[in-house]
Amino acid sequence: MKNREFYTGLIRLHILHHAVKEPIFGLGIIEELARHGYKLSAGTLYPILHDMEQKGYLTSSKEQSGRHARRVYQATPLGKETLEDAKEKVRELFGELFEE
Repeated sequence: MKNREFYTGLIRLHILHHAVKEPIFGLGIIEELARHGYKLSAGTLYPILHDMEQKGYLTSSKEQSGRHARRVYQATPLGKETLEDAKEKVRELFGELFEE
């Protein structure tokens, strides 16, 4: 992905947006991000999820599905507050980027 450094924040906002709406898991969010043109491998995504959890934006738990277990992430109160703050900044930036 070209200019990866510019997209990292957008990817984190996407993750947070979905984790506020409902619990997410790795493969599911990789597929969701791919629908928006972000091609992430598990080796790229999981460090982002772990970092967001370590910083208090997400919390995770193991979910058992038959013989398979997967880690499921949800937004914390800090994550929800951060997303709301970020939405305001994105609206402001969007207005500047596309004003004519």
